[in-house]
Amino acid sequence: MARVQDRRRASPDLIAFCAALVLAGGLPSSTGGQPVSGKAIERPTVAPVLARVTPAVVNIAVVAETPAASNQLYSDPYFRRFFDLPEALPPRQRMSAGSGVIVDAARGHVLTNHHVVANAREITVTLKDGRRMRAELVGSDQATDIALLKVGASNLVALEAGDSDSLQVGDYVVAIGNPFGLGQTVTSGIISALGRSGINNEGYEDFIQTDASINPGNSGGALVTLDGKLAGINTAILRPAGGNIGIGFAVPSNMAVSVMRQPIAHGEVRRGRLGAGIQDLTPDLAQALDLGDQRGAVIANVESGSAAEKAGLRAGDVVTAVGGRPVHGATDLRNRIGLTPVGTRIDLTVKASEGETLISVTIAQEATESGNHSGTAFDGARLREASSEEARRLGAASILVESILPGSPAAHAGLRPGDAIVAVKRAPVSSIQDLSRRMAGTRATLAIELVRNGGRLLLIVR
Repeated sequence: MARVQDRRRASPDLIAFCAALVLAGGLPSSTGGQPVSGKAIERPTVAPVLARVTPAVVNIAVVAETPAASNQLYSDPYFRRFFDLPEALPPRQRMSAGSGVIVDAARGHVLTNHHVVANAREITVTLKDGRRMRAELVGSDQATDIALLKVGASNLVALEAGDSDSLQVGDYVVAIGNPFGLGQTVTSGIISALGRSGINNEGYEDFIQTDASINPGNSGGALVTLDGKLAGINTAILRPAGGNIGIGFAVPSNMAVSVMRQPIAHGEVRRGRLGAGIQDLTPDLAQALDLGDQRGAVIANVESGSAAEKAGLRAGDVVTAVGGRPVHGATDLRNRIGLTPVGTRIDLTVKASEGETLISVTIAQEATESGNHSGTAFDGARLREASSEEARRLGAASILVESILPGSPAAHAGLRPGDAIVAVKRAPVSSIQDLSRRMAGTRATLAIELVRNGGRLLLIVR
């Protein structure tokens, strides 16, 4: 009998959670319980909030193309000729599932993750009411892992974006998505940490960490506060054992909305650029610079002709705030500059040996233009033109490889993030246009000259 009673007893965590919901927000309660002594039992619930927000969360099915498995024999022209094989094997199709959030009902705009729809040939969205429809990719940004879709449907329900800057560790949240393709699922938890980075070193990171259960298929779904506002887009999990372990990450809503606006306005994401190398202000560095316990980002170097130089920034300056909001480190400053619309004038609070000053700087556009390299060895690589300072350091004008999509033709070709492409087919390349011209109509073996880790090498790709 004791065992039966133990099974029925509510866990201390559940009791504490329910009590906190009632005390914190006066959330609606259900009176559907059995009466005891003439009174109905009231139970705390988030059901009324979920009834409002869950119609805005959709399931996403993707048919994507991946390169065919490579085999050295296929690279041998005599082998291909003998067995009458094509020069290149056709790509393989794969199916995957994810989630998305309707953020604009009138326009049919749906936010999701870049990795959910990467290399997609066909995207299908399923609403909570069962309607299924094709979706169009409006724009996608690998650096922030945010993508924007558009669906043509009426009577949509949108989820209002909240202010992710106002979130605090300990706030209760619910995660809504499509884990393992099961269908719409809701899990609950709290915000475990803010400003997490180091998950994707090639991108812009300011993750919300939560212990709400997030599993494969939840990517692109909504992290929602208990007042029914979008706090973030669920994007990543740590799962060394293969499943949820209570550590999930979401892109903050402010970052997601900022990225979303750019493809709507420009058809692409235009990254802001300061033109200065930055590093964290460590306690030792703060002491050496006589700044006490000040936090911020140190200007390590300033590129010639950059927006930073024109504004008067110098090496050794410490940026402590942007637009009056404190800067917590180099990653924080990089995120804010990169996501600021090009041409915007912002005020930087700067501490130097002469004291504190306010410097206005106009954000320039980052020279990032991957171009269309579909079907080539550069398909899946994010490229940008080297700045004058980078070209001087490398000893040649070049095109830098910022990131590589796993499993892409660029990854199979052997390209790596950080590579500097200086020549293709023995002809120097210094711009995306140069590269496109050299690649035009090319189907044969290519010789690509790179600078990698300070040394030059020749990469042969087919």
